[in-house]
Amino acid sequence: VQLVESGGGLVQAGGSLRLSCTTSGFPFGDFAIGWFRQAPGKEREAIACIRSEDQRKHYADSVKGRFTISSDNAKNTVYLQMNGLKPDDTAVYTCAADPVLPVAIKVWFISDLGSWGQGTQVTVSS
Repeated sequence: VQLVESGGGLVQAGGSLRLSCTTSGFPFGDFAIGWFRQAPGKEREAIACIRSEDQRKHYADSVKGRFTISSDNAKNTVYLQMNGLKPDDTAVYTCAADPVLPVAIKVWFISDLGSWGQGTQVTVSS
């Protein structure tokens, strides 16, 4: 199982970035795939996930309405479009996948059957 992220970087407040997570080694459509983020001194937070098979999605309240998660089955890739970025969005964003779709984003956890990406830094300047 492999998750490879791209798309992080530095952006001004109000700007946009798109993160990509390209996957391999597991049934893409069946897994819940998405992102966690962790800012310095803060706990890791699950922010969005999607199951491509039925397009079910969950978002954290902190990003709802600004971030959009989507999937491309042909490319085995999940995208996180981040608009209206704020300095509080500054964090390391890590792609993750797990066989189980959570009932809510707050309870999403990655089991031993899941996997993590390497993480990518997103910095939003004020």
